[in-house]
Amino acid sequence: MLILTRKLNQKLIINDNIEVVILETYKNAVKIGIKAPNNVQVFREEIYREIKKANEMSKAADIKALESIKTPHTQGFNLADKLKHKN
Repeated sequence: MLILTRKLNQKLIINDNIEVVILETYKNAVKIGIKAPNNVQVFREEIYREIKKANEMSKAADIKALESIKTPHTQGFNLADKLKHKN
């Protein structure tokens, strides 16, 4: 982990296309601004963890739904098994 000290209005540049600037400082907090390309996702950690959790729950629900589907194309195997073996 890189640890830096920055003052008000000072910036960090990451990978030539991401800029982090110190906007305000408080006793126990720092307000930062982040400029990044549209294809770079930036999340607060707690939001990122919620998104990740929701994606995992969705994935599990999709597998359960697929396990109940049987079609002539699966020749007696359920679709979820076929997809599991593909990965």
